[in-house]
Amino acid sequence: MPVDLSHLEADMTGWRRHIHQHPELGFHEHDTSAFIIGLLREFGIEEIATGIGGTGIVATIRAGQSERAIGIRADIDALPMTEARASNYSSATPGVMHACGHDGHTAMLLGAAKHLAAKRNFDGAVHLIFQPAEESLGYSGADGHPEGGASAMIRDGLFERFPMQAIFGVHNRPGLPAGKLAGRVGPLYAAADLFKISVKGKGGHAARPHLAIDPILVASHIVIAVQSIVARNVDPMDAAVVSICKMEAGTAFNIIADEAHLAGTVRTLSRASQDLVEQRLRDIVESVARSFGAEAELHYERGYPSLHNPADIYGRVRDIAIGLVGTDRFIDLEAPAMGGEDFARYLDVVPGCFLLLGNGDTGPGAVMLHNNHYEYDDSISPTGAALWVALAENFLPSTR
Repeated sequence: MPVDLSHLEADMTGWRRHIHQHPELGFHEHDTSAFIIGLLREFGIEEIATGIGGTGIVATIRAGQSERAIGIRADIDALPMTEARASNYSSATPGVMHACGHDGHTAMLLGAAKHLAAKRNFDGAVHLIFQPAEESLGYSGADGHPEGGASAMIRDGLFERFPMQAIFGVHNRPGLPAGKLAGRVGPLYAAADLFKISVKGKGGHAARPHLAIDPILVASHIVIAVQSIVARNVDPMDAAVVSICKMEAGTAFNIIADEAHLAGTVRTLSRASQDLVEQRLRDIVESVARSFGAEAELHYERGYPSLHNPADIYGRVRDIAIGLVGTDRFIDLEAPAMGGEDFARYLDVVPGCFLLLGNGDTGPGAVMLHNNHYEYDDSISPTGAALWVALAENFLPSTR
C-alpha cells in the first residue's frame, strides 16, 4: 500500500512557513541549515554532516545490512526579491524571498526524514541532501567560474563521502494541478549559460558623432544580429534561447560613451546547439564591432548542463509515482522547459531522476516561479514526502 503522509501536513506547513519567513541567499543559509539540523536531531538522526559545499547538509538514515544507498536532494536557498504578498509568514528579510518553492522542497524532505527515521522500512542507506545555492549561477566558485550549490557539494566530495547508486530530486511546477506528478524521458530542463559583452568605442561630444565611435550604436547592432542565431543557425527541431537582458552605457544625454556592456543568457537542450550558439555569439560580437571600427569582447561561461532523465531509471520512478498517486495524477510531459536546474550536475556523476510536482493551475499556486507574488501550496507537501519514502522503499527493498 502507498504510504500516506497526510498526518505530517501540519508539521511540514509549519516548517515551510518558518523557512519562508526567514529566507537566506545562496551560500549564506546559516540559520536555515541550523533549523534543519535541529529538526533532524529531533527525528533521531545521528549521522549529520555539515559544511558541504559551504552551507550544505547530508543526513544519513540507515536500516538493515545492505551497502546500497540512494540520495534525495532538496534545495534550501532563496532569491534576491522583495515579497509582494502579505501573510503572517511573509519574508522578514528585506529584499530576500522564497519565490521558487525551495522552502517547500526542504519541508518535503524533512517530512520524509521524519517518517524514514521512525519506520526504517528499507535496507540500506538514504542520504538526505540539503543543498545550498541552487539559484546561484553566476557566483564565482573556487576556480573563478560560475558555481551553484550542486557543483560546490560535488567538489567537496559528496559522492566520495556518501556513495550512492542513484539520486533523486523534485521541483514544484506552477500551472500543473496541485499534487500531480510529472516528468519525461530525456531532456527536462535546458543548459543555462551566461555571457557578458564589452564594447569599446571612442567617446566624444554628442554633437560631433563623426569624431567618435559610438559603443551604444555598436551594441544595438549586436543585439539585433544576435537574434539571427536561433532563427537562422540552430536546427528548428532543437530548441534554443538567446536573451540579452542587460545593457549599460553612458553618463549623460550629450556625451558619447567610451564603452557599453551587455549581459544575457543562453539556453540549449543539446551540446551541439550549445557549441554552435557560443561560436556564433563570438563571431557576431567580434565582426559587428570590427565593422564599426570598435572592439568587442565576449566572456562566455557554461553554467548548468541540460538535465536529462535516463529512460531506464525514469521508467522505474514513473511506475513508483503512478503507484503512489494513480495514473490520472501523473503527467507525461510532451516538451522540456528552457529553465535551468543544477540537479543536472549530479546526473553527470551518478544515475538519477528528476520529477515535477504540480503547485496548482489556478490562484496563487499558478503564479510563475521567480515572481514576487508566487505562493507555494502547502497541500502538496505530503505527496512530495511520500514520493521520497516510496523511492527509498522501492530502490532499497527491505528483506524483513
